[in-house]
Amino acid sequence: MDISTIVFDSADPAKLAAFYAELTGWPATHQDDDFHVFGEGPIKLGFQRVADYRGPSWPAPGTHVHLDLSVDNLGQAVDRAIAAGATRPDRQPGDTWVVLTDPEGHPFCLSE
Repeated sequence: MDISTIVFDSADPAKLAAFYAELTGWPATHQDDDFHVFGEGPIKLGFQRVADYRGPSWPAPGTHVHLDLSVDNLGQAVDRAIAAGATRPDRQPGDTWVVLTDPEGHPFCLSE
C-alpha cells in the first residue's frame, strides 16, 4: 500500500491549488469544479470542495495536518510564499523553520 495523494478540504479548491502550484511549481494533473490535484511525483496534493468549510486556525487546537516544505533559501521562500498569499502567524515555535498559513488557514512549514 502506498500513499498517492494528500487531500485537503477547501472552500475554493481552484484557488488553493493555484496557491500551492505557485509555491511548488508542480503541474496540475486533474481539475474540475470540486476537486483539483497537482504534482507528478509519487505523492500528489489534492483539494476538494466542502460545503460550509471553515479552515483551521493555527495555533489553536484542532489543526490536524500540515505540510513541511524544504527550500534552498528560507528568507526568499518566505517572501515568495507571502507574495503568493500566505500569512505569517505571530507564534513561531522554532528557529530553523517558519510556520505560514495558506489562503484558507492551513498551516505549513518552510525549512532549509
